[in-house]
Amino acid sequence: MFGPNSRAPAALALFASLLGLVFASYSTFDYAKHLDRRLHDVHCSFIPGLPATAEAEACRAAMYSPYSALLREQYWGGIPISLFALGAFTFFVGFSLYLLIAGGGAPRRAVIFFAVIGVTPLLVSLLMLGISVTELGTLCNTCVGIYVSSFLLALGGMVNLLTLREPRVAPYPPDLAGYDPRRDAVPASTRPQVSGLLPLAWLTALGLVTIVPSLVYASTVPDHRPYLTKCGVIKQAEEKNDTLVKLRTARAMQPATLFEDPLCPTCKAFHERLVQEDIFDKLNVQLVLFPLDSACNWMLDRPLHPGACTVSKAVLCGGERAREILEWAYSDQEYLTRAGKAGEPTLRAVIQERWGPDMIRCIDDRMTEVRLNRHLHFASDNSIPVSTPQVYLGKQRICDEDTDIGLRFTLGQLAPELLR
Repeated sequence: MFGPNSRAPAALALFASLLGLVFASYSTFDYAKHLDRRLHDVHCSFIPGLPATAEAEACRAAMYSPYSALLREQYWGGIPISLFALGAFTFFVGFSLYLLIAGGGAPRRAVIFFAVIGVTPLLVSLLMLGISVTELGTLCNTCVGIYVSSFLLALGGMVNLLTLREPRVAPYPPDLAGYDPRRDAVPASTRPQVSGLLPLAWLTALGLVTIVPSLVYASTVPDHRPYLTKCGVIKQAEEKNDTLVKLRTARAMQPATLFEDPLCPTCKAFHERLVQEDIFDKLNVQLVLFPLDSACNWMLDRPLHPGACTVSKAVLCGGERAREILEWAYSDQEYLTRAGKAGEPTLRAVIQERWGPDMIRCIDDRMTEVRLNRHLHFASDNSIPVSTPQVYLGKQRICDEDTDIGLRFTLGQLAPELLR
């Protein structure tokens, strides 16, 4: 397909590098926008050029995950790893353009160097792909764009290496007795020879170009510490009838009050992140059920999460197993959400199938309704915003913007023992 010394592999590598640069730029830009502590739309498409969107749960999950950035405890949000991809792809754009222009005149060492180093983005991409599949359970389209770009870059470099063949010519003089052209022909050296130190210089340049964007980013990240305690404190730390749910944790050392809706996708993501980062089991959790469902929540004029009232009652009925039922609701949230939209009988059938008829009887009990109503009154008495999750560390409210990419930095400042 590709002849000796063809420029096509270098052109493929250049295309792949430019594509990777575009996706890395989108990812970095989306991350940096959130430094203003506001929620923004993000790019989450396989097609470069499409506008950012609010419908980007997979990309948001990747952004908020502990794998999207380094040094999260030292910098608010940390240093996004997409910055390293941004620098690396910039280097590969320049180097592949050089190989494309030079063609057969490029030194052999340059072609070999590019083929070997061009595999490194693919290795990193395979690692991140494994994390996305096994840890996050979802694939971010922008991330997949980088993975594909890395594969094409490695492919271009390796094909370029395989086509690195020199024409064979007859030695001088060709008319000696016993000369056999098939045996005695030797490769013509048409490529320039370069010092063996030059690949080391190229490798140093790659390292610098990869690291410099991160150093610049770290030097310009604003100091978020003054904002961490600006979101108020809880007015009433205890519910007078002691109806709030105490969740059992293994190594509780820090009191926390969580206002959650079991059918809230953001609550699910937040809970799973606390568990995944070994933070949840260090909290002495007081759970306030705050379903965003107008069937029981008078603060809403329409249900945001139909069925959340019934699932919340199931958690209340769990008693010592409340955490187990809450985490079941999170793990089966999509199924329960569809059941809730289908109607109360469908949702009740799903709950009964999993937890038995005694659970349904408890849900229908008048006292369960009273308990849930007290949770809602507790939220109202504390002027809790009608959104979930809401998090209080002790009495201090954690700002909404500090529960996503700034979580580890915030905890490191307010409760560093949770990160040890």
